[in-house]
Amino acid sequence: MTQTVKLDIMSDPICPWCYIGKTHLDKALADVPNHPFVIEWHPFQLNPEMPAEGMDRREYLERKFGGKEGAVRAYAPVVEHAENAGLKIDFEGMKRTPNTLDAHRLIHWAGVEGKQNQIVDALFNAYFVEARDIGDHEVLADIADEAGMDAAVVLKLLKSDADRADISNRDSHSRQMGVNSVPTFIVANQHAVPGAQPPELWAKVIGEIMSQIEASPAE
Repeated sequence: MTQTVKLDIMSDPICPWCYIGKTHLDKALADVPNHPFVIEWHPFQLNPEMPAEGMDRREYLERKFGGKEGAVRAYAPVVEHAENAGLKIDFEGMKRTPNTLDAHRLIHWAGVEGKQNQIVDALFNAYFVEARDIGDHEVLADIADEAGMDAAVVLKLLKSDADRADISNRDSHSRQMGVNSVPTFIVANQHAVPGAQPPELWAKVIGEIMSQIEASPAE
């Protein structure tokens, strides 16, 4: 059996750097089909104090960046890196900034069914490409349905308090461990790799890990 290495990813589905970072990682992984990584996604809310119903995006940008000009300056490097990664982000189409607690709950439930990567991809696409409100229960149920999950069950869970406290506790735990921005990648429970690193860096990391595995004596 091939030795595996855990790759834990702290992320938020409304974080553009997380979207870019996953795209870079996926490109590197696609080039090495026998890579050793077993990936798990973990919750980290960029806006933990966001109202449950979310907020008008213009109001959000006013508060966070002091208005449109500040937001344009802040997002300029995001737009540049997204384009370089082949991604299109519909910032103009986004009308609301959601609270992402429920999206993180969906990612958690997807993990039980082995569909985390699929759901994370779908959430990024829904928010950044389709400008959908991923704080809306119906939108989340649609995303679950498209990934082959039971939308009715997901909708019922979303309307309950299932796993709310667990997601919040895991988010808090990451902050207590020193994570203060996303994406943050933890390799083999030891090495933290912060930020949207380019595919070349991941290729180097994967190569080094595979060399170590090959050099270690077989059990």
